[in-house]
Amino acid sequence: MEIRQLRSLIAIAETGTFTAAAQRLHITQAAISMQIRQLEKELGVQLFARTPKRVRLTEAGEALSARARAILTEHDAAVVEVSSLAASPHHRLRIGSASTRVSTAPLPSILQTLKAQYPQAEVTVVSGTSEKLIRQILAGDLDVAFVSLPVEAADIETEALEQDALVVIASPDHPLAKRRVVTAAMLAAEKLILSESGGNTRRLIDAFFSQARAKPQIAMELGRQAAINRMVEQRLGVSIAPIGSVQDEVRSGRLISRPIEGASLSWQLGLAHLRSAHESPIVKTFKTLCRDAFSKAALARKAK
Repeated sequence: MEIRQLRSLIAIAETGTFTAAAQRLHITQAAISMQIRQLEKELGVQLFARTPKRVRLTEAGEALSARARAILTEHDAAVVEVSSLAASPHHRLRIGSASTRVSTAPLPSILQTLKAQYPQAEVTVVSGTSEKLIRQILAGDLDVAFVSLPVEAADIETEALEQDALVVIASPDHPLAKRRVVTAAMLAAEKLILSESGGNTRRLIDAFFSQARAKPQIAMELGRQAAINRMVEQRLGVSIAPIGSVQDEVRSGRLISRPIEGASLSWQLGLAHLRSAHESPIVKTFKTLCRDAFSKAALARKAK
């Protein structure tokens, strides 16, 4: 049953003839006759009783006509509402970020460019673990989120933006600073300051210790990488973190970073959104700006 068939049904009922109805709908009489035949065949009933001069609705036709008017009213209202939204200068974008570094850069510059294209847009940003942000996307509370990959939720689609190696970080005067590489056994003997359970980075770290058959001593679990870095700077423990999230501290000498022996741990950042959701113009633009920003950042790092 199609909208055009229901429009033809109502037009014939109101005009009394197939010819007049075809003229009203700006289609041929053959086309409108075909639509009604197809509708009658699909429903298995006769909708019109034919007479020499006019046609009238059968009992089944009258029942369908009442339903058709309600369906067309809702359909037309939906078209008007969606069209008005598409033409409106007001747009909404709800962003989540599991990465403090992304929230610091490049997200501000991305949003500045986005605001220039959508000056009336309502943009919100929230933080949380990757697991929490994925739940918010599934619940319809977020449009997109920067999360650690991989994401296992079936209805979530992701796009990789960046990959980073996981390294050991410590204060410069820590004994590990004298090592060229750090082993799992050495790490297990230290007080560790790690990210909260639930994120993919933490799952990678937990899997690493499990495979090495080492039992880590977790002294602190913190939600933000910046807080972990400060704790490590204060010699309260050591940590494992993406190298990109500690570049400033390592460059300034506040922290040291060392590779982990026998481990090729890498962290991936991606942009997640609901697979089945309609992608609005502002979401499409935001994703394009993210691709461009991360691509330029990667090229800049290679050039150094």
